Amino acid sequence: MLILVVNAGSSSLKYQLLDMKDESVLAKGNCDRIGIDGHISHKAKGVSIEEDVSFPTHTEAFEKLVKVLTEGEGAVISSMDEIGAIGNRIVQGGDVFSETVIVADEVIDKIDELSAIAPVHNHGAALALRACKKVLPGVPMTVVFDTAFHRTMPEKAYMFALPYEDYEELHVRKYGFHGTSHRFVSAAVAKAMGRDLKDLKIVTCHMGNGSSISAIEYGKVIDTTMGFTPLDGLLMGTRCGAVDPSAITYVMEKRGLSPREMSEYINKKSGLLGISGVSSDNRDVSAAAAEGNHRAALANEMLKYQTKKYIGAFMAAMNGADAIVFTGGIGENDAPTRKGACENMENLGIIIDDEANKERGKLKKISAPESKVQVWVVPTNEELLIARDTLELVNKG
Repeated sequence: MLILVVNAGSSSLKYQLLDMKDESVLAKGNCDRIGIDGHISHKAKGVSIEEDVSFPTHTEAFEKLVKVLTEGEGAVISSMDEIGAIGNRIVQGGDVFSETVIVADEVIDKIDELSAIAPVHNHGAALALRACKKVLPGVPMTVVFDTAFHRTMPEKAYMFALPYEDYEELHVRKYGFHGTSHRFVSAAVAKAMGRDLKDLKIVTCHMGNGSSISAIEYGKVIDTTMGFTPLDGLLMGTRCGAVDPSAITYVMEKRGLSPREMSEYINKKSGLLGISGVSSDNRDVSAAAAEGNHRAALANEMLKYQTKKYIGAFMAAMNGADAIVFTGGIGENDAPTRKGACENMENLGIIIDDEANKERGKLKKISAPESKVQVWVVPTNEELLIARDTLELVNKG
């Protein structure tokens, strides 16, 4: 079966077409700048296509996606009738969705209603789902939720110490995100270790422009760093991560910011960008640090320190760990960040092999032979996990 995986944001629509006979990727790309002017990047059969296109809405973006898959030099199928199903990534499932489900109108409506607690992601995803249904009304679709994997967290981990009625009436709690990635890499490292996931304690570090760390005990998440929204936990590309709430209200008052403006401030102007003043991209920040930029070096050190702190905290919560996994754009490719997050952790049984740690973007154990805790780099593949979920659900009927 051919499965199209769609990952939609507020102004983007990323996609991959997979052949599930061998789980190979036939084509992938991104429709970007939706609602602004529009651009598509498409790769298939060794062909790369870059084109500026008008995308007033997600519908036009999806129509273009169909066109590049079926027409021209980047075509890999003759008709969309060849696609057996479409799997969609959704960031926030709230308390409503605990597993992958088949798309119906009421499912889309509920996803859109949850936009209040995932304002950057859910509304765009709902628009994309409606566009998919409009363009391809007969193709079965599923939705896979980032939050679903974290639904195993115990109450003591997901509750905030706000008045209990805020949880009961407003559904304010920790949800956790990057669940598809944490789920994929924890299973992948268990396989690489030759162990059953249900026998392992694993700390998974998904580190990229957005970053989160999870404690996975015997296959179930017991805690994670992201919270009510994807803002909490580690500092990220433009997100501040964990901050004293009083610092937020103080800055709001002193700078005269509205709640909406403050949300923009802490989501899009903080993190690596806010500290370094250079960029939200860790590669740019690291380059500036190497040239002697103090603020860029500080941003680097903060990321390493915070990662180390959360690894230690989650090992305490699980009474140890069998493995630590690094994944995501930074986790898979940035050796200094991995080393900094794991050095001086010998008392916890963590020792990095400096030579092995030089590897980029490949499945590899990077801990020293004498390390009691194995440390791995595991490339994530959220699209493949979504495709597998979709295939299983569609086959069930």
